[in-house]
Amino acid sequence: MSAPVEAPLSVSLVDPQLADAASALVEKLVGDQVASKLAAKDASLWGPDAQDEASRRLSWVTLYESSKPLVERLTALRGELHADGVDRVVLAGMGGSSLAPEVICHTRSGSAVGGAHPITVLDTTDPGQVSDALAGDLSRTVLVVSSKSGGTVETDSQRRVFTQVFEANGIDAATRMVVVTDPGTKLADLAADKGYRAIIEADPEVGGRYSALTAFGLVPSALAGVDVDGLLDEAAAAAPELQRDSADNPAILLGAALAAAHNAGAEKVVLADSGSGLIGFGDWAEQLIAESTGKQGIGLLPVVVESPDAPGFADHGADATVVTLGPAVGGAQIATEGSLGAQFLLWETAVALAGRLIGIDPFDQPDVESAKQATRELLDGSGSDSDSAAEVEPALVDGPVEVRSLGGDWLGSPSTLADALRALIAQAPDHGYVAVQAYLDRLDDASAEVLRPEIAKRTGLQTTFGWGPRFLHSTGQYHKGGHQNGVFLQITGSVADDLAIPDQPFTFGQLQHAQADGDAQVIAAHGRPVLRLHLADRAAGLVALTNAVSEASAATGRDTEVTR
Repeated sequence: MSAPVEAPLSVSLVDPQLADAASALVEKLVGDQVASKLAAKDASLWGPDAQDEASRRLSWVTLYESSKPLVERLTALRGELHADGVDRVVLAGMGGSSLAPEVICHTRSGSAVGGAHPITVLDTTDPGQVSDALAGDLSRTVLVVSSKSGGTVETDSQRRVFTQVFEANGIDAATRMVVVTDPGTKLADLAADKGYRAIIEADPEVGGRYSALTAFGLVPSALAGVDVDGLLDEAAAAAPELQRDSADNPAILLGAALAAAHNAGAEKVVLADSGSGLIGFGDWAEQLIAESTGKQGIGLLPVVVESPDAPGFADHGADATVVTLGPAVGGAQIATEGSLGAQFLLWETAVALAGRLIGIDPFDQPDVESAKQATRELLDGSGSDSDSAAEVEPALVDGPVEVRSLGGDWLGSPSTLADALRALIAQAPDHGYVAVQAYLDRLDDASAEVLRPEIAKRTGLQTTFGWGPRFLHSTGQYHKGGHQNGVFLQITGSVADDLAIPDQPFTFGQLQHAQADGDAQVIAAHGRPVLRLHLADRAAGLVALTNAVSEASAATGRDTEVTR
């Protein structure tokens, strides 16, 4: 057991105007005793319409206590695996099942690559990235199959192919499978039937994005060697401060500031790390904020940027609030500091409080299922092809890039890829945003991430970047349910070597493209423009796209040199 941990936690409202705007909401939260009521799991805090859902989603507030019994079991399981020579952890999971373990392992290692607690996070359907994970040393590999519902298509597909490859290499697959799921799911039943190495049931009264300190966050992290007992202690040390009905409660300050900014028109929250040491924390917070608040045509859009110097942060407009994870630098309006366990609990609490002030249920996700349903229909042939980007002739082929559009007749007749980008950006309203969605290999195609700062710099628009289909379990909710002022740049790529999914009528490549197409259809049905760029050659296509972004800015009228 770890010794008690002191976990200093602070939230600074650096901007005097924002602090003043938040003061009335702080007073309201304190007067209504919201922090202590939340600590007591009062499901009425978000109104009668949300009460039923909230009553089944509040166990996260005391996970620092209720998850403690897991520690001994996970320590023993890791010891058993190591005794068998198994020390490579691959995590098959999406959204809340992958984002927390990734930030936990990387933060405790001090690096996003390798380090003391290496973990391979497989939150993709890209056949190349899945093949890379399969190419590792299988003799040393355990697969953590993590799905709250037990039916996540990406995770099930990864489980199937790992089972096949384990067996083909003379390895008893059941001995290398650790399942994390809610009680009573089909995955739990399958794991029991096949005799998997371990079945660890998570608390069913915690939603995925609030599950960092449940089995979903702790199991893969512990198997990778993280001291998860210490992580729980950090949250426990912060809990009393976050449960006080006081104007200096950090969660009350943060929740009130986010809500005050949103209600004044700053519906975007730009997150930059300024030396917190919490590697990848912004990606975890992105899901928490977007899925919790982006619904009913309102909400907070998280924009994770590369640093406080990155486009979208220091040069932000009136539609955004800028927040540092770490000391306040670069014109930050809010700064949060604290240990990883404390920050998990801080942001969970603050976002729940902001939801109350904004007027939404922070625990449902009414628009997440729509893209999944569209994908299923495309895969089984029951959906309509009339609005499918993949089924129409390209409006333009510019070198290695095929250009298609959805969401109306806004594209016109572009002559170049730069023309198409100009047309997309022209559809963004003032204080709108650009969402870049890359259905590519997060490792081999990592250069795609340069598109976010380039587009933000050259258009002056807040710009997000998401790897598909991972973002569908994160900002995907906001895209359909939040403020409808986004334009969408969707990137797909040719598949050189596809990968079959055992006992399924589709491959990983087909699944990946169906997910892109299904999401594009749903976004277009909401009246938003989607520019679909298919890269016949991924490497050459990304170079061409980056060059086109630079060329397009000259005629958009939105170049930062003009608008800032």
